[in-house]
Amino acid sequence: MYEPAEHQKEYTMAYQITDACVACGLCKDACPVEAISEGTPIYTIDPDACIDCGNCAGECPNEAIIAG
Repeated sequence: MYEPAEHQKEYTMAYQITDACVACGLCKDACPVEAISEGTPIYTIDPDACIDCGNCAGECPNEAIIAG
């Protein structure tokens, strides 16, 4: 069902995983609320679960996680 723009839920991502991700899993292990899951081909962050702590970005060796 189509919803007009004023009724759509807007997601703002605290952090986003970019294409620089090599799926090493360090970000997933660092997330205290398990908001990161293995995706294809890169990991993904659940915007509803993310608490904006930044642990994932601090652990990423490729700097693939950026503030969104």
